[in-house]
Amino acid sequence: MDIHDERIPTATFATCLDNMPQPCVDLVVEYEGGVVLTRRQNEPAKGEWFWPGSRLFKSERLDDAAPRIAEAELGLTSVETERLGVSEHFWDTSSVDGVDSRHTLPIVYRVVPDDGEEMTLDDQHDAYQVVTEPPADANRYVSEYFDRFDIGQ
Repeated sequence: MDIHDERIPTATFATCLDNMPQPCVDLVVEYEGGVVLTRRQNEPAKGEWFWPGSRLFKSERLDDAAPRIAEAELGLTSVETERLGVSEHFWDTSSVDGVDSRHTLPIVYRVVPDDGEEMTLDDQHDAYQVVTEPPADANRYVSEYFDRFDIGQ
């Protein structure tokens, strides 16, 4: 089955977001002695420190999504991954006009890039920071991951 990675028409995407949860993949990237948080440029969580991540494509295997997202969003081309678990997020914003809320179901992966690999952010993020604990100004789901998945322990 072919992977469908094409852009979903806005009206179709809005209908999906209004009626069902969205499967996503979030990355906990171990980098330079901590984990990476990125500042988002899109809703939900626009302007907040959050985990890199993206939607799962139709017909894409979960274990293939994490390296794809690491390369697309962070420029990391050689990574090891480990599935940590599943979370769920409830948002009172959305990136689509006319959609007032969003429910995402992220499958969370630990990602470890090869030593010395440099990160390059895509246009969804304007900055990153490497942390060993949740910063006070991070999105609430950052703290949840630290607790649930023993990050920084």
